Amino acid sequence: MIYIPDGMKEEAALSRTTHMAISAHQDDVEFMAYAPVAACFGKTDAWFGAVIVTDGAGSPRSGLYANYTDEQMKAVRVVEQKKAAFVGEYSFLAMLSQPSRAVKDAGNEAIAAELADLIKRAHPKYLYTHNLADKHETHVATALKVIAALRRLSPKDRPEKVYGCEVWRDLDWMNDEEKVYLDCGPHPNLMRALSAVFDSQIAGGKRYDLAAEGRRLANATFSASHACDTYSALNYAMDLTPLMDADTDIGGYVAGYIDRFKAQVNKTIGKFL
Repeated sequence: MIYIPDGMKEEAALSRTTHMAISAHQDDVEFMAYAPVAACFGKTDAWFGAVIVTDGAGSPRSGLYANYTDEQMKAVRVVEQKKAAFVGEYSFLAMLSQPSRAVKDAGNEAIAAELADLIKRAHPKYLYTHNLADKHETHVATALKVIAALRRLSPKDRPEKVYGCEVWRDLDWMNDEEKVYLDCGPHPNLMRALSAVFDSQIAGGKRYDLAAEGRRLANATFSASHACDTYSALNYAMDLTPLMDADTDIGGYVAGYIDRFKAQVNKTIGKFL
């Protein structure tokens, strides 16, 4: 389904999109890609679009939602995500409603094909998804489906930049010169409002709203050890742009970041031995 908060015609809503995020679950977009949401908020020349791949059926639940069935939870999470899209003034929201097992099925090409169609129609300048060092398997599988989708497209239909953002593992470990800095400082009231609409997750026993904000604040302060804070809130991302090239080895590309981090740690230790 595609939901358009301001009622714009579907093709126009997609084609005006400049920043687009593709996430595994409802609420992932708001936690990992708030920076582009804020960058587009209130603008007429920049628009944010979101794509949610899974159906949310496996969400943990307690309190008010303790006895909800999977079908009831899926319905709740759709409503919550639509609330976020309305509050954030998204250009469009697409929900593919796929089960997690389908996303993690390497042989399932239908999801990549659907994502490729949405990317081509929206043709965003910037695309955000999960980073490939995330510890949540569905997040990694979603990012791989995004890469597969991008490789289906001709270069003219691809975004200029693709970023892998932090959710279930932060990217503080990356070498500073390789981090992509996503400014989450603008409109802090909007940031909190977007996180707060996902009541089923918060009341379900996971304070994602506080954890995501805490990470942003920590990143802003700890991003530089010998300078005053430049940001008030910050997310990190990994540049995945080279992975649009089918000749680039995905595992080797990500391992390169880890290897360079290891080399930097050993170099620092070696200075003082």
